[in-house]
Amino acid sequence: MHIFYGKAALIDFLKSIKTTHSTIGFVPTMGALHQGHLALMQKSLSENEHTVVSIFVNPTQFNNPEDLAKYPRTLEEDVKKLTALSPKIILYAPTVEDIYDGQPVSQPFDFDGLENQMEGKFRPGHFNGVGTIVKRLFEIVEPTNAYFGEKDFQQLQIVKKMVAKNNLKVNVVGCPIYRESNNLAMSSRNERLSDHERENAAIIFQTLNIAKEKFKSKSATSVCEWIQKSFKKNAMFTLEYFVIADEATLLPCLRKNKNKKYRAFIAIVVNNIRLIDTISLN
Repeated sequence: MHIFYGKAALIDFLKSIKTTHSTIGFVPTMGALHQGHLALMQKSLSENEHTVVSIFVNPTQFNNPEDLAKYPRTLEEDVKKLTALSPKIILYAPTVEDIYDGQPVSQPFDFDGLENQMEGKFRPGHFNGVGTIVKRLFEIVEPTNAYFGEKDFQQLQIVKKMVAKNNLKVNVVGCPIYRESNNLAMSSRNERLSDHERENAAIIFQTLNIAKEKFKSKSATSVCEWIQKSFKKNAMFTLEYFVIADEATLLPCLRKNKNKKYRAFIAIVVNNIRLIDTISLN
């Protein structure tokens, strides 16, 4: 497997293997790879001539220094997983210096308000960091297709908006959420949970399914109120937000419109670990 730690060498290599009709699939990650990541890569491998995977814990998208410090870094194990999946994968594992040239700061973006909802409210500057790193990675790799999981649905919409506004020639592909046996959405942060916390985190997807059922006959407001009340009785998990929003704008649903697609979003905190999930409601 080809592994690159610097962008100059990666760019030269990609130029050497590109042809007029070849396609490059790209899966950007922060490492601590799990089956959800590998599914994105498998899709890229099946749809493109070449597949590039990046592993980079991006400092500019963390508004909490403790979260950045504790984020799992398992490059050696990740390389083993990638090699087992396919030796054709091209890995880019840069340093902060290589990506940011000594200046790890975000550039400002206008995402037409998508950045002000949900994660944006609780993580100031997060999406400027996401936009900055994804744009830089796209400029380095120049992929034909880029693959993102729908667990981070708001991020997926943000990336699509950034690509459109910057006229980047990248097809952004959203892929289904991969779940553990108890339906907890797969996440690198799950590795920080105790066995007890991980087992009980099944409540997140259970809550989303109850919300989906209730939304068939009740208003978004009443569903949200019910969720908030139910979590007040839960000693283990703190509800950070539960929102029913328009998929396109991410604005909270005030009144149902049969022509719009709605999605429920949830973020909970357990032992200072944030877990998010989402489900389509119609």
